[in-house]
Amino acid sequence: MNRKLVAVLMVLSIFIGAAGMYAGIQWLGHDSAAAVPTEQNPLTNDSEQAAPKESPKQIAENMEKIQKAYEIISSRYVEETESDKLIEGAIQGMVDQLEDPYSVYMDKDTAEQFTQSLESSFEGIGAEVGMQNGKVTIVSPFKGSPAEKAGLQPNDQILKVDEEDIEGLDLYQAVLKIRGKKGTVVTLQIQRPGVQEPFNVEVTRDTIPIETVYSDTYEQDGKKVGYIQITSFSQDTGEDFKKQLAALEEQNIDGLVIDVRGNPGGLLDQVQMMASELVTKDKPYVQIEQRDGEKQRFFSSLTEKKPYEIVTLIDKGSASASEILAGALKEAGGYDIVGEASFGKGTVQQALDLGDGSNLKLTLYKWLTPDGNWIHKEGVKPTVEVKQPEYFYANPISLEEDEVLALDTNSEKVKNVQVMLKGLDFDPGREDGYFNKGTEDAVKKFQSENDLTPSGKVDSKTAEQLQAKLLDAVRAKENDVQLLEAMKTLFK
Repeated sequence: MNRKLVAVLMVLSIFIGAAGMYAGIQWLGHDSAAAVPTEQNPLTNDSEQAAPKESPKQIAENMEKIQKAYEIISSRYVEETESDKLIEGAIQGMVDQLEDPYSVYMDKDTAEQFTQSLESSFEGIGAEVGMQNGKVTIVSPFKGSPAEKAGLQPNDQILKVDEEDIEGLDLYQAVLKIRGKKGTVVTLQIQRPGVQEPFNVEVTRDTIPIETVYSDTYEQDGKKVGYIQITSFSQDTGEDFKKQLAALEEQNIDGLVIDVRGNPGGLLDQVQMMASELVTKDKPYVQIEQRDGEKQRFFSSLTEKKPYEIVTLIDKGSASASEILAGALKEAGGYDIVGEASFGKGTVQQALDLGDGSNLKLTLYKWLTPDGNWIHKEGVKPTVEVKQPEYFYANPISLEEDEVLALDTNSEKVKNVQVMLKGLDFDPGREDGYFNKGTEDAVKKFQSENDLTPSGKVDSKTAEQLQAKLLDAVRAKENDVQLLEAMKTLFK
């Protein structure tokens, strides 16, 4: 039997249930133009995999059928075939048959390039992506990343990379085209929900450090509020969280806001560390359901609740591991959740080594909330629903070379300009996409106050300045209505 065919048959045997042959990498985030680090599975025992449904005889018959197909194609197809490509295609075909956007086969080269992202930093655009309805989709840009600065938003679909259509590529192939060296520019064609026409966004790649925990204190009604933002769950996130939480508690905080907005997920064991600091042992903070329906419940050892209230901030960019934490705090902790419904990813992937440098990131488990709810495709629902101001969701203004928006122009781009102007207190009087005299006057006023020629027309310089000022406004605490509501909720 051909040696490469033996490899395929062994791969099939692993899928069918050969116990103890999985690698041990737990993955709870999406895939990225950055990649989320992974590590040893902290919760599950691979020796407890479900027994194969097929009998040894059925397995042998299936293997024989695959062998026959391989030999017939190799020996009789009208043109010479490459055995490597046949093998890769066989594996890819099995993965495609699952119709699971989170199960992905990576050949040796792809796996090697992706492994580089396990370091303390990486070079790319800094955005977490997933596959939704066959489209590469932004889950969330990282805080302060080139992707965020360029205006990319959750649920943006990437149609082209540097004018190359990426339809038909799997997620990993697409990601490798998006990533690149620091200082290089990648042009992404974006389709945004609610926007009729696709538009281009230029992103300058940079070095993205994996710093995931940020803390601060605020005052609310004379009380001190601790604030911790978690941007992803990476290798040291749990320890960093514990240290920064302890530092806040030394300041005698009266309440705590945990912000996982835009957090696409990451390592399961890091969530475990954090939940163990916040949720008592009365309920599990997460449940893991295997393919046979058996559930494992995981508990904290904490006996007493914190002496202060906790509120969690979520949005549509909060996914997977973020949702585990939010679900634990909501259902096991009884704490309020403020914001918008989260992304809705309720499965756990594990990267399985196939022996030759290639691997398979396969969905192995469902995760359930403390009360046994599966939030897949639905998300964690907030107890206090709050949306940000409209300008927080404004689309980037991507102008073609020498394109100018002026009086009597009517387009989506003009609508975006109007939304931005209103958000920056230069109210054009309308937001329907028609460039009227009121819009022209608002543009002139903006230009005058920002050292631009007051032409009343939006060229590339004005568009860039508008977007820069809007980003500053979005980052300002006083404009963050979700955060302000979270702090009020602490002391209601």
